[in-house]
Amino acid sequence: MRALIQRVSNASVKIDDKTVGEIGQGLVILLGITHDDTEADVKYVTEKCVNLRIFCDEDDKMNRSLLDVEGEALIISQFTLYGDARKGRRPGFSDASRPDHAIPLYEKFVQAVKDCKIKVATGEFGAKMLVDIKNDGPVTLMLESK
Repeated sequence: MRALIQRVSNASVKIDDKTVGEIGQGLVILLGITHDDTEADVKYVTEKCVNLRIFCDEDDKMNRSLLDVEGEALIISQFTLYGDARKGRRPGFSDASRPDHAIPLYEKFVQAVKDCKIKVATGEFGAKMLVDIKNDGPVTLMLESK
């Protein structure tokens, strides 16, 4: 499982020109799922996302987590995180999990973040989305469970 996380001042997601999710200060989490991911991967990535100290304290040091700042999360499914562009000019996506495996894990991840008392907004799995991200810092990190 891969999560590209961005610390944001705010973010939103639109589908067909309709805003379906928006957050204030927090994280945009672009989540990619591969074939052998399990609930253990969900747990690992959830713990990292909510506890990673990437928000600034009063001394402008990255010492606070999403939980500490009572931030929000916008979670977007992102199969392209498993794109392979090493050969040719078109990326291959054979490492991205099929929806029958990925959707339940995506939903478990969303619920796991909510269970941490984080306000969560989402896009729609498999939809064409327009994500507006106000990256704060900028701070962008890739997390992997493997």
